[in-house]
Amino acid sequence: MDPKDSNSPLLRRRSLLAAGASLPVLAVTAPPAAAATRVVVEPSIVQQKIQGFGGMNHPGWIPDLTAEQRETAFGNGAGQLGFTVLRIPVPENRDDWSRQVATARRASELGAKVFASPWNPPASMTETFSGGKRLRYNAYGAYAQHLNDFATFMRTNGTTLYGISVQNEPDYAHDWTAWTPAEMVRFLRENAGAINTRVIAPESFQYRKNASDPILQDPAALANVDILGAHLYGTRSADLPYPLFREKGAGKELWMTEVYHPNSSDSGDLWPQALDVGEHMHRALVDGRFQTYVWWYIRRSYGPMREDGRISKRGANMAHFSKWVRPGYFRITATAKPAANVFITAFKNGSRIVIVAVNKNSSAVTQPFTIRATTAATVSTWVTTANRTLAADSTVTMANGSFDTQLPAYSIKTFVAG
Repeated sequence: MDPKDSNSPLLRRRSLLAAGASLPVLAVTAPPAAAATRVVVEPSIVQQKIQGFGGMNHPGWIPDLTAEQRETAFGNGAGQLGFTVLRIPVPENRDDWSRQVATARRASELGAKVFASPWNPPASMTETFSGGKRLRYNAYGAYAQHLNDFATFMRTNGTTLYGISVQNEPDYAHDWTAWTPAEMVRFLRENAGAINTRVIAPESFQYRKNASDPILQDPAALANVDILGAHLYGTRSADLPYPLFREKGAGKELWMTEVYHPNSSDSGDLWPQALDVGEHMHRALVDGRFQTYVWWYIRRSYGPMREDGRISKRGANMAHFSKWVRPGYFRITATAKPAANVFITAFKNGSRIVIVAVNKNSSAVTQPFTIRATTAATVSTWVTTANRTLAADSTVTMANGSFDTQLPAYSIKTFVAG
């Protein structure tokens, strides 16, 4: 049984956890926001570098993406998601490794970063303890070689992994291998240096800092980590900022490597609930300063791609970022919340400015913008509402970097200048 299917006890528990502690969700009604504060976009105030947006393919648990669906996920044309990150598993059984090849190779050919996460080491390397399962201490070196072997296998078959994780959700290991923070630090100190691709850790299921603080506070362990990975299941808004990472994590990347939001029980086309995804991405990028946003299953009834292979409304929210904010863009400072239930995220690449605006109000908002130090005269726009999906909208004219525009009720809109 797939532990992340909606009928799974694990998933039901996680959904309850998310419902009780998640980021704020949809506001039901709000008055017209005529007095919206002007959004000021500051291209000279640069924040984090964006590494990409994407999702998971796990053909050991659900059928693989079809050839056409790979194009929809990782292509960037009309009706495509523009994803630039693919996550795959590291199966414990080597006979299952070949299942990962087709989608990973095509995603890589289309320019996506591919990274891998293990749920379990080979059974020969594990032991039981207190009813759970852990990697035997005398198998740490063999496990590092197992991860290397998988990376080599993928490279031989057309995909060079961008990185590999030590363990998926070591702190939520009811159905897979558990690691204590001390065990993770020990492995990173003593064995991760032998891994021949970027190392990702700890992938806590809820961005729990007691899983990552010990890594950041141990120079030897931290030296062998390239990417601090985290999941955001039920993570509170207040827990998104990470001052210790900003203090200790120089030269390291910060990735959000798995989530679905707000649940796995509703259709990905439910509107306006799908706007929760747009707000969640805004908070992950602005409050959490993450460099990636990676969904769970790419194709699922609650995911960015429907089972029929078409983009869902949740997927459209992701695509308002992924299609125009490409790897190598930088998030820049902008007025984040100019009105109640309005969320603004801004990015740049050279002189090009991309702004994503989410309006979760039941009425339209007239929103003024100013982009500092831009020479652009017009702004191209795309919008998703209840009746439109990633639709090209009217071109806006700027005067001295300023323009006023309407954000439709219950909408997400992308603006591109330059």
